[in-house]
Amino acid sequence: MTYRYMYVANVKRGIMRERVIRALLTEPDGSLTKYQLAKKAECSFPWTHELLGKLEVLELVRGTKVTNYTGLLKYWLRIKIKPEKREYMHRDPISLIKKAKMPYALTTYQAENLVQQYLFPSRTDLYIKDEDIEKWHQLLTAEGLVGKGNVRLLIADTHVFYGSFQRQNLTIVCIPQLIVDLLEEGGVCTEAAEKLLEKVKQHAIRTK
Repeated sequence: MTYRYMYVANVKRGIMRERVIRALLTEPDGSLTKYQLAKKAECSFPWTHELLGKLEVLELVRGTKVTNYTGLLKYWLRIKIKPEKREYMHRDPISLIKKAKMPYALTTYQAENLVQQYLFPSRTDLYIKDEDIEKWHQLLTAEGLVGKGNVRLLIADTHVFYGSFQRQNLTIVCIPQLIVDLLEEGGVCTEAAEKLLEKVKQHAIRTK
């Protein structure tokens, strides 16, 4: 019982850390007050204030201003909670997604290709809401197969949709989320993440 309580508490703290970091990296210029940051991260003010203090000690932020963007991304990568995954094979996942009429946000290969066209979109990874799993399963299996293939459904904290934006009538996770997901994927995705990171630093990425 004690172990289970500690596990759940640790996961909850991990989720809150990611929420604050996601919001910070999406709006890194320090224009947010600490109260505004807490609200955007959907966390309590005392908890947000405490985490900012820890990030300041690590010399990653000053107040709500990100002073080491790359460093904060790498910190996020180290503490990132891996989403639950469901895998499928489908001949035309993009058409299916457009018709689904359910919340989602693309990440990794397909999202990167829509943003900077460095990676071949060999797999379609998308975050979905936990309550929609069965509906997505039914859609994907109506004309597809279950198992390792070209589609991955990712189930994570719903704050993953924070800062998402549209490209070619498709919803993409915020750029910091995309970068950290690419880094987690590794291989050629790391190269794509590094290129995206350089564009972020040069303010060369359009999300609106």
